[in-house]
Amino acid sequence: PLGSVLGCSCESGAGIGELRGRGGVPEKRGGDECCVLSYLGHGWHSPEQLFPACFSPPPLPTHGDGRPLAHSLAVTQRPPPTPPLHRLRPRPRLTPALARRPPEAACGDPWPQSPPEALLLVAALAGLGLGLSLIFIAVYLIRFCCCRPPEPPGSKIPSPGGGCVTWSCIVALLAGCTGIGIGFYGNSETSDGVSQLSSALLHANHTLSTIDHLVLETVERLGEAVRTELTTLEEVLEPRTELVAAARGARRQAEAVAQQLQGLAFWQGVPLSPLQVAEDVSFVEEYRWLAYVLLLLLELLVCLFTLLGLAKQSKWLVIVMTVMSLLVLVLSWGSMGLEAATAVGLSDFCSNPDPYVLNLTQEETGLSSDILSYYFLCNQAVSNPFQQRLTLSQRALANIHSQLLGLEREAVPQFPSAQKPLLSLEETLNVTEGNFHQLVALLHCRGLHKDYGAALRGLCEDALEGLLFLLLFSLLSAGALATALCSLPRAWALFPPRNPSALCSGSRLSEPLLPAGLEPGSPLRSFPGCRRRPH
Repeated sequence: PLGSVLGCSCESGAGIGELRGRGGVPEKRGGDECCVLSYLGHGWHSPEQLFPACFSPPPLPTHGDGRPLAHSLAVTQRPPPTPPLHRLRPRPRLTPALARRPPEAACGDPWPQSPPEALLLVAALAGLGLGLSLIFIAVYLIRFCCCRPPEPPGSKIPSPGGGCVTWSCIVALLAGCTGIGIGFYGNSETSDGVSQLSSALLHANHTLSTIDHLVLETVERLGEAVRTELTTLEEVLEPRTELVAAARGARRQAEAVAQQLQGLAFWQGVPLSPLQVAEDVSFVEEYRWLAYVLLLLLELLVCLFTLLGLAKQSKWLVIVMTVMSLLVLVLSWGSMGLEAATAVGLSDFCSNPDPYVLNLTQEETGLSSDILSYYFLCNQAVSNPFQQRLTLSQRALANIHSQLLGLEREAVPQFPSAQKPLLSLEETLNVTEGNFHQLVALLHCRGLHKDYGAALRGLCEDALEGLLFLLLFSLLSAGALATALCSLPRAWALFPPRNPSALCSGSRLSEPLLPAGLEPGSPLRSFPGCRRRPH
């Protein structure tokens, strides 16, 4: 019954030695005993434990070079090894949830894409921190304003702890300045990482465009040679049937080369453009970098002017900077939420980027997993998917070259007019061979895999490091500004009261009304409109 469910049945003398097929269509091959392999969802399960006496190792189907077919469901006495993850394409199996998940997730590997809810939760933690800090500041200031003991009238003794409050505010602002320096470094590192990503995308786009251009140029040259030179050569050699047959053989070989080369432009017509992605990334990064520079400069100005207000004991400047500190505090917590969510998502991606990039690129481009795995992984386990086309093209070019040499040796002495089309064909063949060698070098996985590695290094090293430094800046900034907001009201309460006659006398706020060596009866230089008051 299990065999009938899985699509095979035991028969005397011959069973099913292998279930092979894609899309649920099995193929039967003869074997010594009945063998069954169940393929459930995206997992590989052998029923060997259920039928230990029913399994015999049939020969595995292979390619021409001896490699086993990755999509064949071959059954052996041992559980078959798990195939490479990148060769399993997502198919709707069992449940809709499995159909939506990539094969890596169905096989048990962690799906590297963080759920949006988790990232929103991380960002919400920053909002929670902002709310708690604002509540703490409000409670502290209300307690300071409402629960302060009244000062005795005429008392000029400063309240205890005033110097500690001022110095704590100064230390907090200096810590904020240190965080600003860390923020500038983190912003630069993040910009460098994103620039490296954009450069890698631009270089990959140049490689893919060059491949498409070389294929198009070579195919056009071969088509022009078939339409003109080979047609003229056949007309000239018409009296000699064997020479015409050789020319037609060269025509067929040239058409075969053109047909094989057309399949090498694998990125032609793909909706995903690395150039467009690089431009979008650069555009977003430009405004992100500018926004962080403005935020850093704003906080730097707030810290410097607050220190200046404390040094000058200017109440209005300190009050204005207190309001600005509250604004920068909100911006710091907001940037902290964005940085934390981005850092968590990026670190999750960088822990295992290959499956996510493979599935996303396959979804956006529609290319086969063999091509994408070859360029993204670039190891010995993945063969070049264009190797057969390249080999056939090289053999066809060699055959064309030998046929043209034979025609030049046999036909030119009898038909001198055949020399010109033959020379033109040889020139076209030389250009085609040069383009072919360039294509062989460009189609190798080294170049595009190097760009892929550079893009990952830019994201997972420089950009992630810069994000962590920016996160540290936001944390220091939030702590410093919260401390300053708690200390500034107490600090300006300790400032000496402004004397209404100070402006008329021209003296500074911290100076006494009269100099020490000046008698009350001495003439004073006063501003126009100011009336001297008796002392």
